[in-house]
Amino acid sequence: MHTISLDPEVLRRVSTWREVEHVFHQIDPAKTAHLVIDMQNAFTAPGSEMEVPVAREIVPNINTISRAVRAAGGVNLFAQMTIDAETDRNWSVWLRYFCDAERREATREALRHGSDGHALDPGLEVLDGDVLFDKRRYSPLVPGASDLHVMLAERGIDTLIITGTVTNCCCESTARDAMQMDYRVIFISDSTAALSDSDHNASLNNMVSIFADVMSTSEVVEFLEHSADVSPSTGVG
Repeated sequence: MHTISLDPEVLRRVSTWREVEHVFHQIDPAKTAHLVIDMQNAFTAPGSEMEVPVAREIVPNINTISRAVRAAGGVNLFAQMTIDAETDRNWSVWLRYFCDAERREATREALRHGSDGHALDPGLEVLDGDVLFDKRRYSPLVPGASDLHVMLAERGIDTLIITGTVTNCCCESTARDAMQMDYRVIFISDSTAALSDSDHNASLNNMVSIFADVMSTSEVVEFLEHSADVSPSTGVG
């Protein structure tokens, strides 16, 4: 697991702005979605082209949050990074300029429909009522990337709990877009994974500063478990 280290100066600054440690501690489960980003074999399998080793280690925490969300009445959504003809046509910059020829073809193969790499990690608990969907950009909220915003609107969702990989790429991109689209974003420090502690912690500092309420797995589960006793609108039981 990552060694999590939030900058004390960032936390001091944030505390003077907000006066509370967690601004979204009152969670209304009926309006909450747990958004699991790209926990696919392409990122979790040992030796895979885009392997993020720590991503394997966060699977139990993601499952813990999924269980708590289901029990509280929320919804779990599993995003799967996908490369298809639309991706090649409308997002050519990524593969053309940020991958060499060998990595470009390996990435296309790993993230195409039907490949082992595209499939979710087998350790994830995905049950009836959970939702799987394709995304074709780092953030599923970019226009044309997915139907996520429509799915959330249809369910009356206003709060997103974000887990998955890669912390400083797809997870952070999603959180940034979501906050600017007026979602309440909860970013889970020990249920997201990057290639290094420094990458991971840099994103966490960005998140807590501007875009999200950063919580641990145990914190968000505790808030979900107590949600039935608290009215989100009044803050009292």
